Amino acid sequence: MIRTYGLSKTYGATAALDEVNLNVARGSIYGLVGPNGAGKTTLLGVLSGLRTATAGSVEIDTDRIAVLPDTPHFDPWLTAREVVDLARVLGTNSSRDVDQLLELTGIADAADRAVGGFSRGMLQRLGLAATLVGDPDLVLLDEPCSALDPLGRREVLDLIARLRGEATVVFSSHILADVQEVCDTVGILRLGKLIFEGRLEELLVGEAVPHYLVRLRAPLDPVIARLSGVAWIRDVEVVDPELIRVTATSLGAAESALVAELTAAGAQVVSLGPEAPSLEDVFLEVVR
Repeated sequence: MIRTYGLSKTYGATAALDEVNLNVARGSIYGLVGPNGAGKTTLLGVLSGLRTATAGSVEIDTDRIAVLPDTPHFDPWLTAREVVDLARVLGTNSSRDVDQLLELTGIADAADRAVGGFSRGMLQRLGLAATLVGDPDLVLLDEPCSALDPLGRREVLDLIARLRGEATVVFSSHILADVQEVCDTVGILRLGKLIFEGRLEELLVGEAVPHYLVRLRAPLDPVIARLSGVAWIRDVEVVDPELIRVTATSLGAAESALVAELTAAGAQVVSLGPEAPSLEDVFLEVVR
């Protein structure tokens, strides 16, 4: 659906995007993550045509594109229903049911209220409804859950997940747990450069340092003291009175020597197993 070639955007001497080669498959939900100032919003702006690239090119295999900015604004005198219906008419004049979308995004009860009194969370929901009403092939979402409470985030994430296969979604977020939950592909931006792009499972398997959860009989102190002095062990963290998390510098070292070190420490091991990395763990490793 999307390919970019050497895409760059500069503001004076600052490179907001630096030769980004992006590949977004049709029907995928692509998570765009990175620290503040990494270039996520700039990249979405260039993809949507709202900003002009300094260099490089963009190929998008559709002209049915909808964009949700991180802080959507609407004419305050319009009602929620009027906002979404206006977006429908001005966009593709689709036959999508406006009231159904208001229901899906959780603002049906406020359909006839003027949006000038809406909270930021309600505006975010309204923006999502206005974004989807035209049945776009490509949906660009900039921090769609940033202003929502936990229940609102849950509802919006479920709605985004249902778009898989029906539309292509590029989903920018700093809430890494949300990206891990709904995205199948991830791109990591750092200082304007795309430093990783691939399937989420490839990132989780290939990038994070290995962690092991070890459940022990007391006392733990002799075991912690022994493991803390091992060169290939980066950290030993007490999770609860009978559980420690061991962070190794390499998977090979942990697999070949962790059991031996526990035995040498006289540990009474109840259970031992690897801890699946989260996107947050991997993200911190990649951008460090």
